[in-house]
Amino acid sequence: MKLHYGRMLTENLDGQHGLTRERMHALTSRFPSVHAEVKTRRNAGEYGFYALGQQENTVRWIRRFAEGVGQAYDHVVVLGIGGSSLGVKAVINALKAPAWNELDDEGRDFFPKITVLENVDPSSIQAALKRIDPRRALVNVISKSGGTTETLAQYLVVRAWLDAALGADVAVRHLVFTTDPVSGPLRALAGREGIPCLEVPPDVGGRFSVLSPVGLFPAALIGVDIDALLSGARHAIARAEQADLLQNPAALYAGLLWTADTSLGARIHFVMPYSDRLRDFADWYRQLWAESLAKRLDRRGEPVFAGPTPVGSIGATDQHSQVQLFMEGPYDKVISFIRLEDPGPDIMIPTRPNLPPELSFLPGHSLGELLRVEQQATAAALARMGRMHCTLELPDLTTETFGELIMFYQLAAGFAGVWYGVDPFDQPGVELGKKLIYAAMGRPGYPAEAASPEAPTA
Repeated sequence: MKLHYGRMLTENLDGQHGLTRERMHALTSRFPSVHAEVKTRRNAGEYGFYALGQQENTVRWIRRFAEGVGQAYDHVVVLGIGGSSLGVKAVINALKAPAWNELDDEGRDFFPKITVLENVDPSSIQAALKRIDPRRALVNVISKSGGTTETLAQYLVVRAWLDAALGADVAVRHLVFTTDPVSGPLRALAGREGIPCLEVPPDVGGRFSVLSPVGLFPAALIGVDIDALLSGARHAIARAEQADLLQNPAALYAGLLWTADTSLGARIHFVMPYSDRLRDFADWYRQLWAESLAKRLDRRGEPVFAGPTPVGSIGATDQHSQVQLFMEGPYDKVISFIRLEDPGPDIMIPTRPNLPPELSFLPGHSLGELLRVEQQATAAALARMGRMHCTLELPDLTTETFGELIMFYQLAAGFAGVWYGVDPFDQPGVELGKKLIYAAMGRPGYPAEAASPEAPTA
């Protein structure tokens, strides 16, 4: 994987906008202290996701289950939200055939279908439970804390569905929990009913957990090579050990976006893959960047109000909805393109007789070539307008490459926390909302609060 960052620099844009060589020098001068702080905090246990590259025992258990008991099911149902679902969806979208669930058994190589239920919208839940046969379904309930309100509500609904169809004694054989190794409601239920339980490492936050059993277990069930996924992750980690900033792509990427934000006001960070297979990856990135870096206080407890706004787009589709904003809107954005050198099997554009001139130039080219040219032309146009952007170039979208991409962004978030001076692993801003939900739903220990007045409704 390569990071092309030349068009973040003033000299490669319009000569007025972008990062100067002086700012780049300031980044490289500061990096030794940034790198040292990451190492110190990693040794103190804060950067637990680094250890996900080495999970021999966990991988062995998951593979044994997937190749044994897992073959008794033809539909995997994942219950989770946020970090417990976005990564799973990204893996499915990137590494399995499009419209996976619509393929017949042979088209799926006899691996199960998979459905991820992440919201509590009753219309979605009802529709899913109507079309899935509970007798052939394995339900994976994922919550790091074991107490996620939405996931527990989903579980109670789905458990009643299983009990009604199978009986309570048989239903437990259709459940696997992924949660905290010691505490929480799911762990307690698992112990009481004998439900198999996978552990989320305590020092790995939910948004950093896709390469833990959270993502590895459902991925293995549908035939993803989880060893290759982790091999790619290890490659990204090895590169992040480099003490030279220009040889450390994750740290450099984080530093470039940080200085564009804090020095030039480019606080909106787009990730724009030119691949439909990375659509859900862009959604996963949004949570990672938003929850990790948006903080009211820095590590010293001083007000900082840090936080770029992450946005996901898809090329070439969103060229028709957002590029006008990129080109002529405020200079408050950085766009990160993701480009595949080898996107996979291509389609030639056929010719037809008597084509008008507006169409006659297309035959003889391919859709893959057109997609590549779309990205290159968009990047060149942005450069002429002085708009900062960079490109992550992936050789292909194999399992190993995708593991490297996932870990690259997690490493970048970890480095960005130090560049910004904030804790990238907490999320105090979401706790108040959770407490108000508990109070409104009558959870013991959370007294009801007076409803806040709303604006008059016309």
